[in-house]
Amino acid sequence: MRNSTTKQLLASCVAIFAIMMSQNANAQNANDKRAQELVSKMTRDEKLQMLMGYFSTTAEWLKSTAPKNGMPNSAGYIEGISRLGIPAQSQTDAGVGVATQRSPNPRERTALPSGIALAASFNDEVAFKGGAMIGNEARLSGFNVMLAGGANLLREPRSGRNFEYTGEDPLLAGNIAGNAIKGIQTNHVISTLKHYAFNDQETNRFTIDVQIGEQAAHQSDLLAFEIANDIGNPGSVMCSYNRVNGDYACENDWLLNQVLKKEWDYKGYVMSDWGATHSTIPAANRGLDQQSGYPFDKSAYFAGALDEAVNNNHVSETRLDNMVYRILYAMSENGLFEYPLNGDQSSKIDFMANGKITQEAAEEGIVLLKNERNLLPLSKSAKSIIIIGGHADKGVLSGGGSSQVYPVGGMAVPNEGPNDFPGPMVYYPSSPMKELQKLTKATITYYDGKDINKAAELAKKADLAIVFGNQWTGESVDVTNLNLQNNADALIDIVASNNSNTIVVLQTGGPVVMPWLNKVGAVLEAWYPGTSGGAAIARVLSGEVNPSGALPASFVQSIDQLPRPKLGGDEVGIAVNNPGQLKGRVSVDYNIEGAAVGYKWLDKTNQKPIFPFGYGLSYSNFEMSGLNVKANKSKVSVSFSVKNTSKIDGKVVAQIYAAPINGGWEAPKRLVGYKKLSVNKMQKQNAMIEINPKTLAIYDTNLHKWVIKSGTYDFYLSKSSAQPVQTMRIKLDEIILN
Repeated sequence: MRNSTTKQLLASCVAIFAIMMSQNANAQNANDKRAQELVSKMTRDEKLQMLMGYFSTTAEWLKSTAPKNGMPNSAGYIEGISRLGIPAQSQTDAGVGVATQRSPNPRERTALPSGIALAASFNDEVAFKGGAMIGNEARLSGFNVMLAGGANLLREPRSGRNFEYTGEDPLLAGNIAGNAIKGIQTNHVISTLKHYAFNDQETNRFTIDVQIGEQAAHQSDLLAFEIANDIGNPGSVMCSYNRVNGDYACENDWLLNQVLKKEWDYKGYVMSDWGATHSTIPAANRGLDQQSGYPFDKSAYFAGALDEAVNNNHVSETRLDNMVYRILYAMSENGLFEYPLNGDQSSKIDFMANGKITQEAAEEGIVLLKNERNLLPLSKSAKSIIIIGGHADKGVLSGGGSSQVYPVGGMAVPNEGPNDFPGPMVYYPSSPMKELQKLTKATITYYDGKDINKAAELAKKADLAIVFGNQWTGESVDVTNLNLQNNADALIDIVASNNSNTIVVLQTGGPVVMPWLNKVGAVLEAWYPGTSGGAAIARVLSGEVNPSGALPASFVQSIDQLPRPKLGGDEVGIAVNNPGQLKGRVSVDYNIEGAAVGYKWLDKTNQKPIFPFGYGLSYSNFEMSGLNVKANKSKVSVSFSVKNTSKIDGKVVAQIYAAPINGGWEAPKRLVGYKKLSVNKMQKQNAMIEINPKTLAIYDTNLHKWVIKSGTYDFYLSKSSAQPVQTMRIKLDEIILN
C-alpha cells in the first residue's frame, strides 16, 4: 500500500511539473509571437524610436528638456507607439525605492534599507517582499521600468555605491538581488539587473579599464549576475560605465553577446547606463539594445546615426529587428501590454503598510557585532541614557546619488552634505531616540557630539551612552579610507573612556574600521536602515526584536589588508582632492585577487579581519549539529539541526562552506549555501539546504561551462566564514553542468 501511494504521489508530481513546464513554454511562445508580429508591422522610424531613451528631467546643467509625456524629474522615458498598442516605457531610478531627481518638490516614497542591509538579512524572502513593495509604489507612481537590481560585488570596500549592492559573495549577492528583482516584476514592472559588469568602484568610473581573466570573472562578479538572472529573470540588463579588458561594458562583445545572450540564453534587452554609450556601430553589433538617458551621452548614437548604419549595412536589418524584438519581448513577458499605466496614482499607496515592510527588512538586516556583559538589550534598570551624535534625535541616514528616495514628511535634517551630486544628504524622519523613548522608562537626552569634551562630561553622568557613528557614501565618489566621518571615531573613543556602558550604532554604506572597539561594550551595524529605520534600531536596542543579521562583507582591520591599499587607477591619489574622473584611460588589475573577493582574499592570504563575513550575534544562544551531506550527481543537499538553548526566541543564519581538500579553487573555501532559521526558545529545528551546483564548480574556459571536478570535499556547518561548527567529508564525481 505504501509503495502504491508513493508511486501515485510521484506520478502526480511529475504530471504537475509537466503542466508547469508546458505553461511556461506556452507563455514564452506567446511573448515571442507578439514581439515578432509587432516588429514585422513597424516602420524604420518606429523601430528607432524604441531604441532611444531620454532623460525625463529638465536640467540646465545637462541642457536637457524633459519629454512631453514623461514623468517629471524622473530617470527616463521612451514614447510608445499608439497605432500598434505599444505602451511607453516610463523609467524610475531605484534600488531601495522610487527615486526622484533633485528638485524643489520630489516624490515622497517609501525607502527600503540599503541593498547591503538587505543582504545582511541573509533572507531571500525579505528581499522578495521588499522588491514587491517598491515595485508596487513604482507602478502607482506612473512607472513601468525600475532601474534596480544591483549585483556588483563588494570588491572595493571604499566604493561609494557599495550601499546599493549586496555584499562580497556571489551566492549571497545573486540570491538577494535576484529575489528583489523577482518581487519588483510581480507588479508588471520591468526591473533591470545592474551594473553589468565589474562597476566595483566609482573613482574614474567613466574611463577605468578593468583587467580580469575569464575564469576569475565568471567565478566572481559574473556568477553573482548569473544567479540573479536565473532567479529574477530581469526584463533588462543595464551595462556599466567602465571598460572591461579594453572595451566599454556597453560595447563589449564578450560580456553582452557571448556571456549574457549566448551562454546565459538571456532573452531580454540590454540598456545602457546614463552616459555609458560611446558609439553606434560597435555598440549595436556587440550587444547594446537601447541607448538610455540621452543627453547624458555625447551623441544620439541610436537615432539618425543608427539609421544610417543600417542603410549602409554596417548594422544589419536583422540586428536592428532583434534589438527591438528584445525590448518588446521583455515588455510582453512582464505584462506591460495587459496592465497599462494610469498616470500618477500615488494617492493609493499604503505608506503605513509599506513602512512595516521596510521596518521588518531593517530589523532583519541589523547586525549585532559586539555585546560584552550583555549590555544589550538595554537594561530595564537603566534610569538615564544619553544618545550622542548622528542626528539620532531627528532621523536615520541614507546613501546619496541617483538612487535617492525622498521621505514622506520631508527631510529630517535639511541642508547637510554637498550642494551638488551625489547630494543632498538625506535623513529619513524616523528618530531612533523618539522611538526608543516609547520603549523604555529611562530618561533619554540627546547631544549632537560636536564638542567631544562636552560629550564626555555628559556621558559620565548617564547610566548608558549610545553613540551614533555615521559614514555617508554616494554615487560617483569613493571614500578615501574606512574611518567614520565628522570626527566620530574620536567622539566614540572619548565617550567610551568616560562611560564603560557605551553602545555604538553604526550607519554606514559598507565596512568601517573601529579603532575604539576594545573600549565600547556593544556595537550594532544598522547600515542605512530606510524609512522606518529609527523604529527598527530602537526595537533591537530595547530587545523588542532579537538581532539576526549577519555581515555580507568582511570588516578589515585596515586598508592594508586589501588587494589594493591604493584605489585602482588612482595611484597618484588624485581622487582624494578630485573625486571626479581622470582624463584618459586608466586601468585597475583585478587579477591580483581574481575571484578571491572579500573573505576569500583574507583566507587566501592568511589575514584576520575585525569581523568575518557571515558574522552576527544574537540575544539567543544556538547550537548547530547533525551535519549530513548527500550527493547525487550535481544535486548536493545538506541537512543539520539548530537548537536554541536560551530563553529567548530568535533567528540565526546557518552557513555552509565547502573546500576541495586538494585545492584548485580561487581560495581555500566558498560559501555554498545558507539558511535563516527562526527557532523558539529551548526548541530544536531541523533544516535542509539544496546547494547551488555552480558554487561547487569551476568555470572551464575551453568548454565555456561549469564543471564540478572529481575529488574529496570538506563541507562545513558554520556561524560565519571563520566559525566552523562541524565538518563532513564526501567525494564528488566530475560533472559538466548544463
